[in-house]
Parts: sequence; C-alpha cells; structure tokens
Amino acid sequence: MTTQMNETESRPCIFTRACSVVPFLGAVAIVVLGAMFLTMGGAKAAGPAVELKERDWSFDAPFGTFDRSALRRGYKVYSEVCAACHAMDLMKFRNLSQPGGPEFTEDEVKVIAADYTIEDGPDDYGDMFERARLPKDPFPAPFENENAARASNGGAYPVDLSLVVKARGGAENYIYSLLTGYEDAPEGFDVPAGMNYNAYFPGHLLAMANPLSDEIVDYEDGAPMTVDQYAKDVTTFLTWASEPTREARHRLGFQVMIFLTVFAGLMYFTMRKVWADAH
Repeated sequence: MTTQMNETESRPCIFTRACSVVPFLGAVAIVVLGAMFLTMGGAKAAGPAVELKERDWSFDAPFGTFDRSALRRGYKVYSEVCAACHAMDLMKFRNLSQPGGPEFTEDEVKVIAADYTIEDGPDDYGDMFERARLPKDPFPAPFENENAARASNGGAYPVDLSLVVKARGGAENYIYSLLTGYEDAPEGFDVPAGMNYNAYFPGHLLAMANPLSDEIVDYEDGAPMTVDQYAKDVTTFLTWASEPTREARHRLGFQVMIFLTVFAGLMYFTMRKVWADAH
C-alpha cells in the first residue's frame, strides 16, 4: 500500500505533463502558421486550363524582393503602352515612391504626375478647371466611362489592371504567358475578324491585339528592348501594384514568427521551473 502511494506521489500529474507539452506544441504551431503567412500571396482566382510559361521571379519566395529596376521599367511599359487602354484606378502617383515599390524620389514622382492633367474645383467662381496632377492624384483613366471604352475597342471592355495579377488564375505567370503568347493560329483554327489568336488565353481568341513588339519602349538602363523583357518587366510592376505592401508583410511575418518562437521557448522553461518542485 505504501509502495503504491509512493509511486503515485512520484508520478507527475496530468496537468504537469500538459504544462510541459503545451509550450512545445505552441512553438510548432507558431512556426507552421508563420510559414503559411510568409508564403501566402492573398486570394487568387482558380488556375487556367492551359499550361503556362514559368519564370524565376525575384519576388516569388518567402524572402523574395522586387527588382527595383524592373519595377521602374515595368511602369514605363505600362504608361507608354498599356495605359492607352487600361486604367489602374487603385493606384496613385505617390505609390511610386513608397518603400518596396519602384521607389522613385518624391521629385521624380512630381514630374511624372505633372505630365497628366485632372479636373479640379470648383474655384472661387464655382467653375471647374484643369490642373496638373499631383502625387496625391490617381493614375489617369484612358476613357471617360465604360461605353467610351467599349466604343474604342470594338465592344470589348479593357479590364482595370490594379488587381489583375490576383484576379487571374496563374497570377504573374499567366500575365507573362499572355503577353508573350501571341502567334499564328494553327492550321484549321478559325479566327474571326477583330479577334487574335493567343496560345495561353482560354479559348485562344482574344479581342486585345498584341500590344508589344521589339523596341516599342526605349530603355535607358541598357536592358534588352525585346517583347520578352517588356513582358517580364510589366508583369513585375503589375504584381507589385496588386500588393504594394508585399515585402513589408513578409518582413513583419518573419519578425513575428521569431518573436513568438522565442516567447514560446521562454514559456516552456518557465513552466518547467514553476512546476519542477510542485509534485
């Protein structure tokens, strides 16, 4: 009887054992959740049926970063080519200078914005007036309204590009594949008037004509002025535009993961110390 009592007294209670295990499980959960936080890129549409081209994107990793030169070139391609038909209603010129993006200087952004005008007012007389855009203003829209956009594009409505990377299955690989996927249709494939064949567009018939060609945009940094480079750069820019705080989110997630892991370790050793002599 005495032996059984001694064995019972020497055996740790369930609560003590739980206290020693819970911090360990908490640390594991923190690491797993932190890894998920770092790798997730937000909600994205379901993937397309066709197999897309894939590139090794500098930003496509838990600790990846955007190539600042590529972002600047990508904005140049957007502003000189894509902006003729596509708006980016969610972007303001000041975003171009924020950390993690193209990081133009404030003076550079002022110059970029001043190339466009916007209606403002009313003035002291109640009249509206035109002025040069400021960093606080949004990117200009190419058309006044949807009807004007459709009338200028054969009935097709050019999508807004602010979130297009997240709105399309395949994300950046889809955009890149689409821009480099214009080619002659296979023999026997009927392409109606006003449509274009694209190997990576679902159904392969696309109202948008091929927007890119070699040397259509002048690069001043020595980068190749080819369709492939243009497509890569503007895809990088559109990916950043869809999530301007991506780099900051990854840094914050990593810092929080380290903090919580250390905290869980401290809790583990604290609980062991507290309950060491309790039983």
